[in-house]
Amino acid sequence: MTGTKFDLGGVIVATTLPFKEDPNAPAGLAVDFDRFAAHCDWLMNNGCRGVGPNGSLGEYSSLTDEERRKVIQVAVETVGDRGLVVAGVHGVGWHQAKHWAELAAEDGAAGVLLLPPTIFRANEGEIIEHYEKVNEVGLPIMAYNNPFDTKVDLTPDLLAKIDGLDNLVAVKEFSGDVRRVLEILDKTSLQVIAGADDLLFESLVAGATGWFAGYPNAFPREAVELYRLVMAGKVFEARDLYRNMVPVFAWDSKTEFVQAIKLSIDVIGESYGGATRPPRGPLSETAAAAVRRDTERALAYTKNR
Repeated sequence: MTGTKFDLGGVIVATTLPFKEDPNAPAGLAVDFDRFAAHCDWLMNNGCRGVGPNGSLGEYSSLTDEERRKVIQVAVETVGDRGLVVAGVHGVGWHQAKHWAELAAEDGAAGVLLLPPTIFRANEGEIIEHYEKVNEVGLPIMAYNNPFDTKVDLTPDLLAKIDGLDNLVAVKEFSGDVRRVLEILDKTSLQVIAGADDLLFESLVAGATGWFAGYPNAFPREAVELYRLVMAGKVFEARDLYRNMVPVFAWDSKTEFVQAIKLSIDVIGESYGGATRPPRGPLSETAAAAVRRDTERALAYTKNR
């Protein structure tokens, strides 16, 4: 299997991570691996192509090293041969990211999601080296462009400079500029994966071939249907569904996206969201009410279709 031939498209869910109260765990919250396995199983049973643990939604930066590795192991065991596990391997430097990629390979992940160096604003040379070093591991890589949080923009011109890496096959695009989709496709051989839930429809119509998604944690059936409709060319049917889902999808692009998506999961009640670990605290009463309103509106629409 060569990276350049590996398809990381489809609906791959950036999984949330459930916690349970434990006074001996960090911040009094231990990872609930049983509920996490059940959540991954539920997503796969609802048609998703795979799961993406240890991303921002998975609160990877708040986990211990032992927890972070076990999350991947549980996901791989749960998904089995039903789909893909694309492990988040983000790190401050390439030595950390490469370490997590090596463990992901050892534990059976199908690919990795890789931010540029986190915490500080890396320069172009440092970014290129970061991807070159993780490329050495041999797993297919989905680069992740999130200039809001990393302060690094993987522009189409910069992506073109690392496009020749054997195992770099895709980019999760979260710049908020849908024009990037066509520019990346024009300048590179990479798959473009929609990263912002509230730009999904526009990104797919423009040529994205996958969705590395947040809100399918709460609405997996509708997410898979929306993706399949667009990919089948049924744009008007997809647009109607998207118009009714996008108010809640928009929470994926807000600061409190982890808390919001977990609350939506709990409102729907088919899986478990629960609390977040610091530095993420609970939603304000106003925000929580708005999330509930938008979730219930989308849920009512899906039940009355």
